[in-house]
Amino acid sequence: MARIFILWLHGLGDSGPANEFTQTQFKSADLKNAVWLFPSAPFNPVTCNNGAVMRSWFDVPELPFKVGSRIDESSVLEAVKSVHAIIDQEIAQGTNPENVFICGLSQGGALTLASVLLYPKTLGGGAVLSGWVPFSSSIISQFPEEAKKTPILWSHGIDDKTVLFEAGQAALPFLQQAGVTCEFKAYPDLGHSISNQELQYLESWIKQRMQSSSSSS
Repeated sequence: MARIFILWLHGLGDSGPANEFTQTQFKSADLKNAVWLFPSAPFNPVTCNNGAVMRSWFDVPELPFKVGSRIDESSVLEAVKSVHAIIDQEIAQGTNPENVFICGLSQGGALTLASVLLYPKTLGGGAVLSGWVPFSSSIISQFPEEAKKTPILWSHGIDDKTVLFEAGQAALPFLQQAGVTCEFKAYPDLGHSISNQELQYLESWIKQRMQSSSSSS
């Protein structure tokens, strides 16, 4: 069977190990050999939390995140480099780029979007859960053509008070302008968290996009 790689990026102040339970929610036999990686963000001072030091992929100037909230694009682009290094290493080990899936929650979702759209190859997919667009539309011209072919799944709780639902919806015109395919799933009664329903859908979404190995296995 072809090797499937799933990279999971946690939210602000969280850690990789605290998210490993996600893997146990994926029950499909097709994914039982998938390789998962749950890295932890470095410790950084975070502006929206009065400069308190916590695990953070990049600086977040303000929360709750709304349409038009300030962003720190340069620290986002810095964080993208470390995600790209992980993807590069995986592909160097022989994984088909189209079997590489990046998933992220909240701040990790914003980083997922940035990492996928700036990667020079087409990946299997990027799943953004309760995330936001972490840069302005002026960056669209920097997206490689191959990156624009990577499908995006966006899941957002309608009752999210941390990253407002409208901020999630604002991704749709942004991605449309960039020529990127995005499936948007709204979850009624869901706040800023993950539901089993979301994870079940994510699993089926990944299964549909997996490429079988070139040999008929």
